[in-house]
Amino acid sequence: MRLRAPLLLLLVLVITGVPAIAEFYTDWLWFNEVGYEHVFLRSLTVRATVAALAGLAAFAIVAGNLVLAMRALRPRPFMVATPQGPQTITVDPRSLKPLVLLGAAVLALMIGLFAGGQWESWLYFIHAGTFGKADPILGRDIGFYIFKLPLLEHVQGLLFFVLFLTTALVVAAYLLGGDVALDPTRGIYVSQRAMRHVGLLAAALLVLMAFGAWLQIPQLLMTRSGVVSGASYVDVHARMPALRVLMAASVLAALVAVWAAVTARGVSRLAIAVGIYVVVAIGGPAYAAVIQRFVVAPNEQVQETPFIMHNIEATRAAFGLDQVAERPLSGEARLTRADLERNQSTIENVPLWNERPLLDTFSQIQEIRTYYDFVAVDNDRYTIDGKYRQIMLSARELNSQSLPSRTWINEHLTFTHGYGLTLGPVNEVTREGLPVLFIRDLPPVSTHDLTVTQPAIYYGELSNDHVFVNTKTEEFDYPRGDDNVFATYTGEGGVVLSNFLRRLMFAIRYRSTDTLFSSSLTAESRVMLHRRIADRVKRIAPFLTYDPDPYLVISDGRLLWMQDVYTTSERYPYSTNVRSAMSPLNYIRNSVKVTIDAYHGTAIFHVVDPNDPIAQTIGRMFPGLLQPLSVMPEDLRTRLRYPQEIFSIQANMFATYHMLNPAVFYNREDQWEIPAFDVGGQSQVMHPYYTIMKLPGETGPEFIQMLPFTPRQKDNLAAWMVARSDGDNYGKLAVFQFPKQTVIFGPKQVAARISQDQVIAPQITLWNQQGSEVIQGTLLVIPIEESLIYIRPLYLKATGSSIPELKRVIVAYQNQIVMEETLDRALDRIFPPDGRRPQPPTTAAAPGAVPVEGQPAVKAPVEGDAADMAVLAAQAQAHYQRALEAQRAGNWALYGEELKRLGEILERMRR
Repeated sequence: MRLRAPLLLLLVLVITGVPAIAEFYTDWLWFNEVGYEHVFLRSLTVRATVAALAGLAAFAIVAGNLVLAMRALRPRPFMVATPQGPQTITVDPRSLKPLVLLGAAVLALMIGLFAGGQWESWLYFIHAGTFGKADPILGRDIGFYIFKLPLLEHVQGLLFFVLFLTTALVVAAYLLGGDVALDPTRGIYVSQRAMRHVGLLAAALLVLMAFGAWLQIPQLLMTRSGVVSGASYVDVHARMPALRVLMAASVLAALVAVWAAVTARGVSRLAIAVGIYVVVAIGGPAYAAVIQRFVVAPNEQVQETPFIMHNIEATRAAFGLDQVAERPLSGEARLTRADLERNQSTIENVPLWNERPLLDTFSQIQEIRTYYDFVAVDNDRYTIDGKYRQIMLSARELNSQSLPSRTWINEHLTFTHGYGLTLGPVNEVTREGLPVLFIRDLPPVSTHDLTVTQPAIYYGELSNDHVFVNTKTEEFDYPRGDDNVFATYTGEGGVVLSNFLRRLMFAIRYRSTDTLFSSSLTAESRVMLHRRIADRVKRIAPFLTYDPDPYLVISDGRLLWMQDVYTTSERYPYSTNVRSAMSPLNYIRNSVKVTIDAYHGTAIFHVVDPNDPIAQTIGRMFPGLLQPLSVMPEDLRTRLRYPQEIFSIQANMFATYHMLNPAVFYNREDQWEIPAFDVGGQSQVMHPYYTIMKLPGETGPEFIQMLPFTPRQKDNLAAWMVARSDGDNYGKLAVFQFPKQTVIFGPKQVAARISQDQVIAPQITLWNQQGSEVIQGTLLVIPIEESLIYIRPLYLKATGSSIPELKRVIVAYQNQIVMEETLDRALDRIFPPDGRRPQPPTTAAAPGAVPVEGQPAVKAPVEGDAADMAVLAAQAQAHYQRALEAQRAGNWALYGEELKRLGEILERMRR
């Protein structure tokens, strides 16, 4: 029996401790493999140091005070009920000292672990940088709020918890010993020993309360109690003074508590100390409520104007909106065929393929085998055969969950990687309505000068299992007809299983006897873990914020992943807090880019915004983690693109924070919003989209993303915003704004006109009734010069098929809406190649600029004009030929549509 307990304890330690040791050891091996062992060791060292110091401090406070209180305890008799009746037993509380120390140690361990979890705050505090900007109320640098205040709050809260708990336990001990008692004749009795002890503890608590009140003052600059985020009139003129009075009251109360402790008598003095604090703590909020009701509420706009200005300035700075270039547009431009030809690069790169339909199409025509998956479609641009082209691409990744035979050998030794990618232009379509592919099939076949020399994908968005490479079992590379091609990994990724200990530790980590006993593994074999991009980068640097969508790029024939990284905070004073897919924040910068080699797994963190104070601080926290952008190869630098996530956040904020006048801001007189339009009966908010275009006033095309704005609760267009990605213009934002006196129809209005068009709407209805599903693509706003063209692709998906085919393109410009098989045909109908006037409208809708008073309306063609009659005759001949072609092809829907258009033109000619 005496041996059983130690053996049982040893067994428990082995069961719980060995897996933890195995995970720690294999993590250390992995960090060495990826080259960031210094990050691992530094974070571990700081975490352990903070945990140890906090735990020791907590143990000293709790145990020291309890041992001191227990000295006064004496053996006492206690009456207990037993089966034989009441009996008296004598208990010596001092015998419980080992148990008290054990309890204090357990509590200290818990506190140490909690404090160790805040290791990042300690590093930020120690290496704190400055923003070079001070808050407008207290005059402190922004860096104080982001880097130092979190740790001060944490330390104050933890110390208060430990001291409050200690005080409660000490009072309980004195109650047990009779040093504190409730006497019916004398009231509360407190011995001199207890008074000294409890008085000093109460004084310490009151000092911590004073410190907490001091911390609450800067916290007011990061909360919202008025019309905007940040300290309001009431905060500055009522709550801050009240908190300062509370600080003074807390210090005064602490002095009274010390006086009570020194004199060792006078419970009333201790009560006075507590009473002073309580009265002031209650009076402060009451005073603030009075000021709000009788001073602010009757004159809110006037009283809050200075604080609205603080919020506007801080929010624009925190989200980078103060760097947005605002450019006016006349809104009166009329496009000609010559304008289109001058902006041919814009027309040639209109993204007709949307990501969702294209992903479905890729999955059906290019996955090749069931165990391959296309996870996402990414936008990029390349110079292909000397031409600047926007393309869409997707990696062909291996999904081990879809393997026909899911054995350990198949999942971890044979099927280890994906292979290649599918890539095509955004605007080209085959005769069957499928995307044109520049890179396709297995092994990858390229029809242009963009090639892939290393197509194996060991690290990707879907790679979530560990695999073993360079083993005696050949790895499946790709299928070739009825056979399979096998390969052996020759890269540098993975931890080498060079000895038995490593193999044993990984076997324990993965709870796998196969790892330990498999004859396929050798001393040269490697184990690849954390292969999923999101998991890999977060493991290396968990203190950064990561974009949810890494994207694949081709660089010198290699496949690499580009991961956007953000530095964020929710502690920028006076800045408005927003919720995003990443976290609540009121400051954001896209300061870092990570490149991850899809074959080797090498991850390199590059700083793209060296002026960001948070990135600078992290660089000091972990020297060598962040590399300058200059070390990134030039070819890779051309692949940088401004992320959609941060652009969406900035666009949503700019919709409000383009208003600089506090009176206009208060009344929301010029509030914008992101437009929404109906798709299939559901409202869909527009998302940013990438395209290549020549911006107004610029000399050449560039890769940008854009998003339009409409006035709040109105549908006409107010402005459009772009984020630039090429060269020295990377990261620059611009907003092109239309005059308020010119009404430009917005996306919702254009979408409504399309759904009401007498030709287009019946055709869509007919397709939907003939066993097909019409998928309406993104309604694209394409700026050209100072005007706009709206373009919407239509995809057709047959019942029982998952392959969307691009069948029609709708183009809307001013008073015209047309639908054709291709974008070029649609543009030719609106802007005839011979330079003649555009054809008359197919509907009374006017999706372009609406003339206002004082401006000339667009004139309709004059009846009888010989030139117009010639245009109509040419159009009639074209529709007749298309009808004949549709008849021969058996496309009766198109045949009916062309005959209807022919009839409309003949009717106009007859009149």
